[in-house]
Parts: sequence; C-alpha cells; structure tokens
Amino acid sequence: MTLDTEVTSLRQVPLFREVEPSRLKLLAFTSERVHFEPGQRFFARGDVADAAYLILEGSAAVSIEGPQGPFRLALLGANALVGEMGILADQPRSATVTAETATTALRIDRGVFLELLAQFPQIGIAVMRELALRLEQTNQALAQSRV
Repeated sequence: MTLDTEVTSLRQVPLFREVEPSRLKLLAFTSERVHFEPGQRFFARGDVADAAYLILEGSAAVSIEGPQGPFRLALLGANALVGEMGILADQPRSATVTAETATTALRIDRGVFLELLAQFPQIGIAVMRELALRLEQTNQALAQSRV
C-alpha cells in the first residue's frame, strides 16, 4: 500500500479529519500496518502500553477476566481506536483485545500518539469523547448484567 493510499484511509477516520495532509502522511509513515487473524491478540491485560491501534478493517473484542471467565466489554470495528487508555494513563493494559474477525489496523507508537494529541487538541477532545462514551456503555452493560 502506498503512502498516499494510507493518507486517504486515515482521512476517512473521523478522529483525523481535521488533521492536515502533511501530518497524516507523517503519521502513515511512522505507523505500521498490522494484520490479525480471528482469535489473535493485539495485546493482553498487564502488557506495557507501547502503542495505540486504529482499526482499519475488521473487528476486535475488548475483554477482561471475570469470575465466570472472560467478560466482553466492547466490540470495536472500523475507525475505532484501541489501546489509547494505557498510553493516556501511563499504566499497563487494563484489558485484553482480540481480533474477532480478520482485522487490519494501524499501529501508532506511543510517542507518535502523544505527539498527535499535543499538536492537535481536537484529536484529544475526540479521544476523550470516545472514552466517555465507552465508559457509559460499560456502565449500562454492568447495570443490565445485575438485573
């Protein structure tokens, strides 16, 4: 895939719509396109938070271990960002993320991700909104599981 094709893909992601093309080109150049087969882990709970992943195609399940086994917190699809929480909290991974289907993602190194947030406040706001939405969805799922 060419750099221009990567930039075009990134431009489709709502998180990066406001980012100028030259910055997207740099992001595409410094990031790695990775592929996961169904059942393959992006990372496990407790791993070092060294990168965020932008899902380009496919889907990934976010889960934690519960008393009765794995508990799915979310199923994320195209244009979703995953792994950002550990970077922002400067903590090990809080959940395990596993490809649900064949998945292609862009692996964004921790330093590059933090630099993006510093240079583009609108990306930081979009990330905060997404995290707040996920927290609300998790709260709803937990409330329903107790009914």
